[in-house]
Amino acid sequence: MKRWKLTLEYDGGAFCGWQRQAHAPSVQQAIEEAVAGFSAESVTLHVAGRTDAGVHAREQVAHMDLEKEMEGSRLCSAVNFYLRPHKIALLNAQEVAPDFHARFDARGRVYRYRIVNRRPPLVLDKDQAWHVTRLLDVVAMQRAADLLIGHHDFSTFRAADCQANSPHRTLDRLFFTQEGEVLTLQAEARSFLYHQVRNMVGTLALVGANEWTLDNFAAAFAACDRTRGGPTAPPQGLCLWDVRYGIPHHPIS
Repeated sequence: MKRWKLTLEYDGGAFCGWQRQAHAPSVQQAIEEAVAGFSAESVTLHVAGRTDAGVHAREQVAHMDLEKEMEGSRLCSAVNFYLRPHKIALLNAQEVAPDFHARFDARGRVYRYRIVNRRPPLVLDKDQAWHVTRLLDVVAMQRAADLLIGHHDFSTFRAADCQANSPHRTLDRLFFTQEGEVLTLQAEARSFLYHQVRNMVGTLALVGANEWTLDNFAAAFAACDRTRGGPTAPPQGLCLWDVRYGIPHHPIS
């Protein structure tokens, strides 16, 4: 039995999210069935961060245990063959120590949220970004975002059905970049609350659209009350960009 660290890319548009569900297709189910297709083994994937319906991933990380003997390159080829025609790709498979855990060993997660800020409808970016037609002030949004850096109670941006034990999180970085009509927010932390990034984006957009002042935003954040926050931004703009691990003491090969 070997433990494999899997690095994955997927378009979340056709799935109910990462986690296997009884009556809807999930990313986890598609990959587990692909593994069973070539190995005849029933495996369970453990993931670094469960993504919601419609949310994408550029470098998601999961691990699984597999009896079948094979090299990492052959494992990638076999999984990708059986994943067709799903919009999922196994980018890398690496044998790791038996105690490696994709979720608990992760030291940081990076999310990016894309907004296309223009009046014409989206064509190439459809289902890959949030289309906002009102002009957004990215400088004002960054000023508000700066208030969120550090260790805080993020209840204002926590979904009502979040199962985390505590609303406190440490946000390491939160910054906007702009290229023409495309605004991208990058959020970095060890972990996030359920819907935290999307709720932050939806609330920051109120500041960018001049519906809220910086003081309004600060008051809502300080209230530690989800009902005081802004709307939840749609899922298609969100992408799990990277999962970061510490000193690489786990790899076998």
